[in-house]
Amino acid sequence: MALRSEAISNAALKDGRQVTIRPLAESDRAALADFGLSLPKDDLLYLEEDFTNPEIIARLANASHAENWRQIVAIADDGSIVAYTSARRVPGWSNHVAELRLIVKPGWRRSGLGMQMAQAIVESARELGAQKVTVAMLAALKAGQAIFSRLGFAVEGQLARHAIDRNGELHDVVIMSAFLRV
Repeated sequence: MALRSEAISNAALKDGRQVTIRPLAESDRAALADFGLSLPKDDLLYLEEDFTNPEIIARLANASHAENWRQIVAIADDGSIVAYTSARRVPGWSNHVAELRLIVKPGWRRSGLGMQMAQAIVESARELGAQKVTVAMLAALKAGQAIFSRLGFAVEGQLARHAIDRNGELHDVVIMSAFLRV
């Protein structure tokens, strides 16, 4: 069984703000729900989990101790969640792979927080025993691709018209991956 890191770190962002980066806790349920409700509707498109659904929020908060899943949040000085990331090991013949998710609240983007969260979740995936990590995002999300590229991820493929938005528009999805030393 992989060791679970309960590390908490304080991070200074490029714009001078401070956040605490730590594992999601069951007690974060209300803050996670507020985070989801604060996201622009377009952001919800690239999330597997519907952060506006109370049942999904409960499932995420209750999974804070799941064996093959790590969730990390960034907490602002006011106690609100301003970023969320997760690593989930894939079952079956790909159980050496962890799928990553990352979302940063709009007012906190371009502050270096996305990079710090990406680094934290890659380390958590390593602690899970993952040998490979993947992240899927809309091809239009160049800033997200840049973050993962700086961490050594490469584009593994692009799926044409693979995502559909709330208006019925189709979008390409880019899949990036990196191999980890465990």
